[in-house]
Amino acid sequence: MNKNLYDVIVVGGGPAGLTAGLYLARAKYRVLVVEQENFGGQITITDNVVNYPGVESSSGEEITSTMRKQAQSFGAEFLLAGVESVNFDGDIKEVNTSRGKYQAFGIVLATGAHPRSIGFSGEEEFKGRGVAYCATCDGEFFTGKDVFVVGGGFAAAEEAVFLTRYAKKVTMLIRKSDFGCAKSTADLAKENENIEIHYNTVVEGLSGGTILESLRYRNTVTGEVTEYRPSNGESFGVFVFAGYEPSTKFLSGIVELDEYGYILTDRNQKTSIDGIYAAGDVCVKNLRQMVTATADGAIAATELEHYVTTMHEKTGIMPDRPSSKETHEAAQEKVEASSSESFFTSDVKDQLSGVFEKMDNSLILRVYLDDSSVSEELRIFMQELTDLTDKLTLQVNENSFDLSPRIEILSSDGKDKGLSFNGVPGGHEFNSFVIGLYNAAGPGQALDEETLKRIQAIKSPVSIKVLVSLSCTKCPELVMAAQKIASENENIRADVYDLNHFQSIKDEYNVMSVPCLVVNDKDVTFGKMNVVQLLDYLESVI
Repeated sequence: MNKNLYDVIVVGGGPAGLTAGLYLARAKYRVLVVEQENFGGQITITDNVVNYPGVESSSGEEITSTMRKQAQSFGAEFLLAGVESVNFDGDIKEVNTSRGKYQAFGIVLATGAHPRSIGFSGEEEFKGRGVAYCATCDGEFFTGKDVFVVGGGFAAAEEAVFLTRYAKKVTMLIRKSDFGCAKSTADLAKENENIEIHYNTVVEGLSGGTILESLRYRNTVTGEVTEYRPSNGESFGVFVFAGYEPSTKFLSGIVELDEYGYILTDRNQKTSIDGIYAAGDVCVKNLRQMVTATADGAIAATELEHYVTTMHEKTGIMPDRPSSKETHEAAQEKVEASSSESFFTSDVKDQLSGVFEKMDNSLILRVYLDDSSVSEELRIFMQELTDLTDKLTLQVNENSFDLSPRIEILSSDGKDKGLSFNGVPGGHEFNSFVIGLYNAAGPGQALDEETLKRIQAIKSPVSIKVLVSLSCTKCPELVMAAQKIASENENIRADVYDLNHFQSIKDEYNVMSVPCLVVNDKDVTFGKMNVVQLLDYLESVI
């Protein structure tokens, strides 16, 4: 039986995808949830959710973490990988990912949406040097500074309030005469003494040198233009919250989309292709919130239950799936295991075990430590990680004040593999660190032949630094891309830095947003990239 054959593959691990996975797994179908960045989706960057029925107040990350555990307890499987292409012809559909090809009778497209740029003068130029799109990821970089929020919707109002934790003052620039979100959300911004609001206002442009130095904005009613320059040559921030764009580029010409790229569905979430359903923010809809996303996921899953059963009868093929007893016993083992203290939960240990089993070669993890608390945290982290498998050996260098806290990845014979992590690889960087180990040990994430040839064609030495924050949901994709490229070419090395512990690097490159990419210590850019996009950039600067 094909181990990569599923009843349903869910593309996207936000609330819609997690709900679909939960419903299908509970109905005893074999389901795989594929997510490119972090399970939980955009809602994980929302600090306080108060309008989800039955949950008085919680963070988006906590709610979606519970959703994933529920789905997993019923047997849903999870894969952290990017979807590169799909083939929806025939009874059995194919999803090609960065970690291999998977097949299923039915598909749920729950890819969500990503922040939209406005396009004002200087927006692109100052991305990462003053312009940002995620308060959770980048807010800390503006501690004690003035911050402007562009937008008047739900995200803008909520994130403006969040930014008051860090900023000296938050000024909102709203294009319309009032907020475009619920009054209760808008009132939180209006009543906050650290937020100043300008209505009927648009950004004219930004200017500066290596960092953002001035902002010009215009009142569309009076025509008055205001120029802001911080005192004493300080920097400041401009956070853009202008809605979202659907993540559907890989679906163009495959399923029917509207003029903005959102997926068209019927009332039961069915797309223009039999067996293909869509759910959540990627769909054409009037309200994009977690409650509607979960509803979409439940509807799509329920419809697919009937469709998949029909496909079983038509083809005579039925994917392997665990029995009720096996699922119950596995869940019970996880509950029992979670009662013992450990850096890693039982769920994480299960996932790590699967990765370690696939590794072709052993690795040495050389750790540099000093007498700081973060070094002690790294020591415990790495000791527990290496205790989980004989594929990893820990080598500790004490009193390494110039290098710590740092992890270098070596082959079993001590050869440098060109990958390092500076800091403790927790938060959103834990998965990327593990994938980095998998790539270094082999076989690693699959690449097409053309991409592999492009990587190996780089003959000159290349230094890649990826500067990240552990709270950033956009950083892991770039980290994994850099590590994959470095693992395939000994002329390239990829060093990842958690900026929380490396202020000197942050200052050196004027980093005010993550992820930040530095090539050969001179070429600096910002934003997430996949392997092909990073290759394009490397080829343009080396």
